[in-house]
Amino acid sequence: MKRIILGSNSPRRRELLAGLGVDFTVDTGNTFEERLEPGVEAHEVPVLLSRGKSHGFHRPLEPDEVLITADTVVIVDREVLGKPHSREEAAGMLHKLSGRAHEVVTAVTIRDCGREETFSVSSQVHFIPLTEEVIDHYIDTYKPYDKAGAYGIQEWIGYVGISGIEGSFYNVMGFPVHRVWHALQRFL
Repeated sequence: MKRIILGSNSPRRRELLAGLGVDFTVDTGNTFEERLEPGVEAHEVPVLLSRGKSHGFHRPLEPDEVLITADTVVIVDREVLGKPHSREEAAGMLHKLSGRAHEVVTAVTIRDCGREETFSVSSQVHFIPLTEEVIDHYIDTYKPYDKAGAYGIQEWIGYVGISGIEGSFYNVMGFPVHRVWHALQRFL
């Protein structure tokens, strides 16, 4: 058996990986700086960031270790929406998503001493038109500053604002567990 390390602070990723019934530890020590060159295509952003987090892990992997890193972005009109840094930025993101569809792309990198695999999963999410009151209530109550696109599908805004998804619900949460499970089988 190999020891699985989740290189992520995300409570949602911890919850979803635990749901697969695998033992793992969390180690977020990392030297990677999330910066990209201008002109990177939107769908490549999470792939590059996931790989960067993997290779920026703070120490070499032991022969019996497997590291999992991930990154999720929201894409609307070819614009990448990451995590908001302020209330105003969160409100602006939710206004952009209101009444329309957008894409959520999560990339995952799984690596051990001898091999590496990176894959990405895409899902379409449809929002109903959101009122100013709904947006204000969600931001003030749930503080979505740690979520790409300023929302969590598993929170109140998902209950009242999302009319449908095409693809994996768990991918929209930030961790496509179905693909992670199958990829882990190849490493274990």
